[in-house]
Amino acid sequence: MRILIVDDHELIQNALRLTVRELDAHCEVVAARDFNQADELINANPAFDLVLLDLGLPGMHGLKALSEMRSRHPQLPVVVVSAQVDRASVIQAINLGAMGYIPKTTPGEAILSALRTIVSGGIYVPADLVRGEGREHGAEAAPAVRSGVAGMQLSRIARLHASKPNFGLTPAQMVVLRLLLRGLPNKLICRQLNLAESTVKSHLKCIFAALDVSNRTQAVLAASELGIGIGSDQTATS
Repeated sequence: MRILIVDDHELIQNALRLTVRELDAHCEVVAARDFNQADELINANPAFDLVLLDLGLPGMHGLKALSEMRSRHPQLPVVVVSAQVDRASVIQAINLGAMGYIPKTTPGEAILSALRTIVSGGIYVPADLVRGEGREHGAEAAPAVRSGVAGMQLSRIARLHASKPNFGLTPAQMVVLRLLLRGLPNKLICRQLNLAESTVKSHLKCIFAALDVSNRTQAVLAASELGIGIGSDQTATS
């Protein structure tokens, strides 16, 4: 496993290095102090498995760094690790294609648990923030837990689809869902699967209906809550 940490604070870099190496003793960890250095490292050697990205980088602050990273390297999983702790930032980050959002105030063991969820194909967000229960901007966050979606009765959805393989989705729809979980926009899903945009939109409509959601962000969070990971690469044919 090869992981890139993008943070301008050496103490944070070192703390994340120690946590990441608990995932795999042989994990190779590379650090960058700003977005430009990170971009150069990825271009020089794109074989990274994961990027841990701070939102307070010099020269490219906030969600712009995430947006640029997803635009330039759409196949590379990105997890936000930030001192910015508010519901709007979490939702926007997931909407931009982040595989997770970990507040810097999260205890080490919880960060490790979150990373294990992500590397195993899941999505991680702090449930209290998504539900609007968290404190704002840098305040102490509650212990990190599995993602949750405000106002959605996911246990009901799970029971409804419990007897149906893949929650009632076809194999092709599951492939589209897994690419959606990676944060790929419709155009890239079309290109990767060699499908017409109308076909992808039709699959997404069925996915949203099956998960009882109305948009991509809710679908990502619902899929995480239901334990649907990105899985392995497959090919959709219809």
